[in-house]
Amino acid sequence: MSTNLHPMLNVAIKAARAAGAIINRAALDVEAVRVSQKQVNDFVTEVDHASEQTIIETLLTAYPGHGILGEETGSTHGAKDSEFVWIIDPLDGTTNFIHGFPVYCVSIALAVKGKVEQAVIYDPSRNDLFTATKGRGAYMNDRRIRVSKRTQLKESLISTGFPFRKGDNFPAYLAMMSEVMQRTAGLRRPGAAALDLAYVAAGFTDGFFETGLQPWDVAAGSLLVTEAGGLVGNFTGESDFLEQKECLAGNPRIYGQLVPLLNKYSKFASAGDKAAARQAAANVTTLTVPSAPAEDDERDQSAFE
Repeated sequence: MSTNLHPMLNVAIKAARAAGAIINRAALDVEAVRVSQKQVNDFVTEVDHASEQTIIETLLTAYPGHGILGEETGSTHGAKDSEFVWIIDPLDGTTNFIHGFPVYCVSIALAVKGKVEQAVIYDPSRNDLFTATKGRGAYMNDRRIRVSKRTQLKESLISTGFPFRKGDNFPAYLAMMSEVMQRTAGLRRPGAAALDLAYVAAGFTDGFFETGLQPWDVAAGSLLVTEAGGLVGNFTGESDFLEQKECLAGNPRIYGQLVPLLNKYSKFASAGDKAAARQAAANVTTLTVPSAPAEDDERDQSAFE
């Protein structure tokens, strides 16, 4: 723990490292980890639950009057009406973890009156610790980080997350990928949104976009990005995105070039833009996507409505 850090951030770091120790022990024999399925392709393990319990105990021991919003336990712990709410993802990248693919992390954020003020993302497999306090900058392993300085989309590396749930709008995502892939140096899908945002903050990638994300996926990472000099919002560029299940992040120049590409796929887009998105999806899927089975026909059309 550092005496120079905000006390609440120090407690969050303690919680993240304790959870990371649980994850690392389990990773030594991942085949023995019990796995259950919340829905198709959406997994939870005993490690998720143990990690979250440790985080909650650490936070509430220090701050018993604070609220908790956890991926696995919701808001069943902590004070229900507190202005201080910890937003927790105990193991972001569970699918990676259960396959032994070492891209996953612990994500902890503190929101005060709805605004994220403290953030910790801990990658236990690499022992990388990303931290931020609002107004004090972003850090990786005690080193100040900044978003990249690239200004041209064609030179940029962009990360994303692929749709994986029944009902996800696969045609729309293929169209978005087509828009981005043709204009950038590369598109990556690591599999843990919190780490994706941390990597934007550190300048490892130049931008990130994904739909369907929950507050615990993006709360900590969003503060890292903004404290590192970047921008975060929904696909139309509006900064109030935390509950909107759309996330776009990047250094300011690349962010500004991604918004015009992706805004028509936003559920907040104009009717004309949504019509353009439907046409783009139709053009892509006509060439590349086989017909879905009948039981999968009920897709989420929110991006086009």
